[in-house]
Amino acid sequence: MTSRTTLRRVAAVGVGLLVLATALLVARPDTLIDIDYARQRITAGLASSTLQVDDHRWTYAHTAADSSDAPLIVMVHGFTGSKENWYPLARALDGRYALAVPDLPGWGETQRIDGADYGYVAQAARVARFIERINPGGARPVVLLGHSMGGGIAALVAAQRPDLVSRVGLLDAAGVRFADNRFGKDVLAGNNPFAVTDARTLDRYVDTVFFDDAAKPWIPWPASRAYIARRVRDAAFEQRVLDGIGRGPQGFMPGNAATRIRQPALLLWCKQDAVIDASALDLYGARIPQATRVLLDGCGHMSLMERPDDVAGAVEMLIERGEPR
Repeated sequence: MTSRTTLRRVAAVGVGLLVLATALLVARPDTLIDIDYARQRITAGLASSTLQVDDHRWTYAHTAADSSDAPLIVMVHGFTGSKENWYPLARALDGRYALAVPDLPGWGETQRIDGADYGYVAQAARVARFIERINPGGARPVVLLGHSMGGGIAALVAAQRPDLVSRVGLLDAAGVRFADNRFGKDVLAGNNPFAVTDARTLDRYVDTVFFDDAAKPWIPWPASRAYIARRVRDAAFEQRVLDGIGRGPQGFMPGNAATRIRQPALLLWCKQDAVIDASALDLYGARIPQATRVLLDGCGHMSLMERPDDVAGAVEMLIERGEPR
């Protein structure tokens, strides 16, 4: 076989693989998202597992089991978020602690049950049960981190189950009546300012939650098409959850419960947060006077993705010092 013939055959195989890959992406455009998420998870040193906890099947990322007594950090994402939001922070923590990063019930890859309650109270009870399952007998001290809606959930768990949580960190957390901003007014009016229905509203969503352009995720076509389609399918679910945590009687329960948090705590916000206004930092601080307060500049609502190194430093300070400041 001549080298020219070999080259032709190699080229033909390459073209065939390209056509096959293109067809796969057209048929399943979310493949691009799945591949990138897997890359981020592996880069952060995390494995993926599922776990049945009561009536929900959870999917979560985690560090490999080891025999050390390092604290276990449990990371709880926010409204419309997922476990993948925490991967930059997981990577910045660089293997110093054990990590468990779940998709909350109803979100991401964790099971959603029609008609189930996914408000603060129900989710806090589920997170407590999840912690009990992955940390049987309280083998490790647990550091519970919550972002946005997840911050409200974390505040409830820390207040109600101090036996499970030794330290708590609230990042850009919902659950208090912060100073009015555009996002808050929309929520109180019964709207979903995070709603995504097309390319324009996807851009608006990204611009709302991120301040730092360099940290904004790039979602190429056809992955953007798949993401938009999923958010459209989830629109009614999102609205029900948002009504419950934003306008319903549970809206400010996390802030009220925070007065019972006695553990060492971290409160971390970004000055340019256009979702949960930075005034919430002092509101939570008044309820958790022992908390260390950190206000970052140059980032928006997604501090854990925009400033992961700074957040990692604050989390490390919470764990290693854990003393009121």
